[in-house]
Amino acid sequence: MSARLAAASAFVTALVVVTVWLTDLSFGRAALLAPVLVIGLAAVAGLLVFWGKVGWDSLRRARHPRLLVAGALAFVLLLAALALLGVQLPRE
Repeated sequence: MSARLAAASAFVTALVVVTVWLTDLSFGRAALLAPVLVIGLAAVAGLLVFWGKVGWDSLRRARHPRLLVAGALAFVLLLAALALLGVQLPRE
């Protein structure tokens, strides 16, 4: 057994165990859904890398990158504070 195969097997097993722990699925059902879980995780990781690169490139080209970072951080902190305070924002 090669090291790559052992690492891939350990990763898929860990993904199945985490899925069982986070959801109501049985271990057998999660094992059957392992290919879907791997493809879904790969798609999410690919999107995160893509949008991370786009954001980083936009940040590098901005005139005031520190202002953009400060604004984004302030927005995230505002949302976190509102969530901790239990404020319900209107939904339409």
